[in-house]
Amino acid sequence: MRDQEPGPGHPERRLSTREAAELLGVKPDTVYAYVSRGRLSSRRTPGGRGSTFDAQEVEALARRTGREAAGSPGTEPSVRTHLTLIDEDRYYFRGVDAVELTARHSYEEVAEWLWTGRLQAGAAFTAPEASVEAARRVVDSLPEHTGPVDRLRVAAVAAAAADPLRFDLSEEAVLATARVLLPTLVAALPPKRPTHRDGASLAGRLWARLSGLPAGEAQLHVLDTALGLLADHDLAASTLAVRVAASARAHAYAAVSAGLGVIEGPVHGAAAGLAHRMLLDVLDLGSAGPVIAQELRAGRRVPGLGHRLYPGEDPRARALFALLEEIPEAAPALAAARDIVVTTARHVPLHANVDLALAVLTASSGMQASAGETIFAVARTAGWIAHALEEYGERPLRMRPSGRYVGPRPPRPLPE
Repeated sequence: MRDQEPGPGHPERRLSTREAAELLGVKPDTVYAYVSRGRLSSRRTPGGRGSTFDAQEVEALARRTGREAAGSPGTEPSVRTHLTLIDEDRYYFRGVDAVELTARHSYEEVAEWLWTGRLQAGAAFTAPEASVEAARRVVDSLPEHTGPVDRLRVAAVAAAAADPLRFDLSEEAVLATARVLLPTLVAALPPKRPTHRDGASLAGRLWARLSGLPAGEAQLHVLDTALGLLADHDLAASTLAVRVAASARAHAYAAVSAGLGVIEGPVHGAAAGLAHRMLLDVLDLGSAGPVIAQELRAGRRVPGLGHRLYPGEDPRARALFALLEEIPEAAPALAAARDIVVTTARHVPLHANVDLALAVLTASSGMQASAGETIFAVARTAGWIAHALEEYGERPLRMRPSGRYVGPRPPRPLPE
């Protein structure tokens, strides 16, 4: 399209080439490529240097190309997905209410739903002995103090090395990898009791790695439900890392490893461990007051409370609390959690989130503080695989944003 004058009623707000490039998230030369392809119009300002571009037209192009304005207030990058929708105080997996889905179906069935959009009753995941042996051998060589998420990360690498077909990114091959990787990650963690023998349920296998106490049917149901509820939650930080890796066509093991690397952040997967420790402090002191006071005095946010995506109570927490109320052993921890919520509400009206519910589960089940993070990591692996599958269907390297340079304008002299 040739440079043209604005028509009647055309907005007068114009952008320079540099401003248009920043808004589109591209290099300045690419802006002129859009003009030559007829996707943008430009005109020269009389007496000015270079071309200018209609701001509304550039913003519309930015939306069409999937890029948000780098400097526009209130905008965030977005990625098209068919997987999870979060809507006020509810969330949905492929259009189905996630809380209702996990109430009626096992974690394995929820994972299959996320991956394929089909419910497979009785779905069960098993791993070949070679994959498990490779992962266990490497994990067992780690120092004794190594945390479970570190073990999971190493196990994923070992499982990848044992799989010569890992570079096959077809949907069938990735699904086969997913059904092997999940049980391999769990099996690579050492059981708390040497005499334990794994059963069919992934939740039962994971429980044996987190607690030395025997699990009743109610406890296993809570853990299985927690795994399903945590399987995906839109584009959390770790999930975005997975999609970036998949966009670069990293294989599924490597994509999951990227997620495991991000999940250890204290405001992400590790938040449940902070809530666990706080809950134990409340149980020891018999009151949430001094514990909350210490958190506020130190300038820390109270773990286990509030969620930026839910104006009310986190639906995952609500579902888990309802199940935990049926377990007598969880009563003290539940009371402590309620005390935390009520005490904090005197200062800030925050609701419980899933980290506090996980803390009640882990603290009342004889698990360590790191158990919540482990549950989170194992659960989210299903969602990571689903997002990797979606990303493999997109053009490669689309998750490659351009930097918005704000440093000194070149050229600069070399430093002395």
